[in-house]
Amino acid sequence: MEVDEENVPSNTASESAIGPSSDVSVNAATPPHPIQPIIPPPVIPLSAPVPPMAPIPTIPPPSIVPPIAPIPAPPVVRPLAPLPPRPPPIRPPVAQNGEVGSEDSDSDNDDAGGRVNQGAGEYEISEESRLVRERQEKAMQELMMKRRAAALAVPTNDMAVRARLRRLGEPITLFGEREMERRDRLRMIMAKLDADGQLEKLMKAHEDEETVATAGKDGDEEEIQYPFYTEGPKSLRDARIDIAKYSLVRAALRLQRARRRKDDPDEDVDAEMDWALKQAANLSLEFSEIGDDRPLSGCSFSRDGKSLATCSLTGAAKLWSMPKVIKSCTLKGHTERATDVAYSPVHNHLATASADRTAKYWNDQGSLLKTFEGHIDRLARIAFHPSGKYLGTASFDKTWRLWDVETGEELLLQEGHSRSVYGLAFHQDGSLAASCGLDALARVWDLRTGRSILALEGHVKPVLGISFSPNGYHLATGGEDNTCRIWDLRKKKSMYTIPAHSNLISQVKFEPQEGYFLVTASYDMTAKVWSARDFKPVKTLSGHEAKVTSVDVLVDGSYIATVSHDRTIKLWSTNMSSEQTMDVD
Repeated sequence: MEVDEENVPSNTASESAIGPSSDVSVNAATPPHPIQPIIPPPVIPLSAPVPPMAPIPTIPPPSIVPPIAPIPAPPVVRPLAPLPPRPPPIRPPVAQNGEVGSEDSDSDNDDAGGRVNQGAGEYEISEESRLVRERQEKAMQELMMKRRAAALAVPTNDMAVRARLRRLGEPITLFGEREMERRDRLRMIMAKLDADGQLEKLMKAHEDEETVATAGKDGDEEEIQYPFYTEGPKSLRDARIDIAKYSLVRAALRLQRARRRKDDPDEDVDAEMDWALKQAANLSLEFSEIGDDRPLSGCSFSRDGKSLATCSLTGAAKLWSMPKVIKSCTLKGHTERATDVAYSPVHNHLATASADRTAKYWNDQGSLLKTFEGHIDRLARIAFHPSGKYLGTASFDKTWRLWDVETGEELLLQEGHSRSVYGLAFHQDGSLAASCGLDALARVWDLRTGRSILALEGHVKPVLGISFSPNGYHLATGGEDNTCRIWDLRKKKSMYTIPAHSNLISQVKFEPQEGYFLVTASYDMTAKVWSARDFKPVKTLSGHEAKVTSVDVLVDGSYIATVSHDRTIKLWSTNMSSEQTMDVD
């Protein structure tokens, strides 16, 4: 059966009613409305009339969905331009012979006006910064110079050092220059030449000269023996001869007397010593007198016992008549504090020492006779030689010196202590001198040869007091370790160690006639008397209100004088009658 194509309903009408499919959008989030299915019309034959089409149901419009914001596209990354090549850093030229330059790179760009260039920019530095840099560079150069000097080999023999200086065209010695200072000077000269690149050239030339000069000499020459002493003046030689003659006579008399006392049955040494110690045990305070406005530092009896001399921190010394302790004279001449005073053993002249680095020699009328100048630091203790011709002074310049009293000439400058020399004493024979110092050492010197014959080690702190015994072989020392040591010069060692005081010992003195007892003065405000037989305590002299600085014993042992920082002079007496005093030979 044929169907009329013109009467066949097409889908165009429905499409027009519905609308184009492309205009319908369905929101996935919102469920669509149900759509009724479209029932196609039945096919009616041509002969039959066409029934009217059923109305097409209206489809509700879909809900309107708001538009979604578009996602922005990622930015387009453009490729970077290649970096220009970096110029290599400019390094300072390497100095010759290992010399190190400054490490401050900014200093290489400094110009005279303090302007610094860094690449394309420039800036100015202050004058203060420039000076700081210069100081740093100078300090670095000095440090490198010292390092270079420390690495150089320098001769240790002083004669070789002098020869090397002569070869280098330098002065072989300077005024006041010592061996170690001369060696250090040579070291710095060689380091400077090394820095300038001239040392090898100079040394090679000098070695060639030495080779030529010694080519004709024998290689088996004996080594030159250099003297270990310093040659002194003729006056020192004459003084040594005079001291030797004087001491030989005195030593012979002392030994002869000792033999007589030992062999003579009428001589009872033990009984005599017992009697002397008994009298020392009866010592009592007889006089106390204000000595000065400031603390007292020294005291000394005259040889006849009629006068007592004291000195103080005012710089003045005073003479007092005995036994009433009445002031008779004042000696003024020092510009600094006085440190010690000592009477001559042969006449009534005396000497004073001071912190003004001088010692002065006076007569008993208060007239100044001589001034001894030469020390480079303040003086401590002084002592007269038994002959009365010479004066010894100890100083904080680490030396002690011997002076001619008549001429005022310095005969001997004696070194040997590593620290300040504080105390000095002479042997009764005049042959020996003993010194002590802040190096905790005591030394015994032979004045006839100038040699150090004994070094007495035992104290653990500075030694401040020293004294020879009249018996000729005992030596007493006292120091800051609060002990007093008794040394036997025959055995060359310490015999006794006395725990004498609770504070430092400022001075020690043997009884000057026979040495039967020993007196020590201390900063514990006391002085003590000790037996020379067994060095046991005999008497404690208490009465001072401050530290005791000095002590002295009269020739016959009947009086002991002490001075203190409490500004007082105290005179201690045994109350012996004139017929009971010991005979003086």
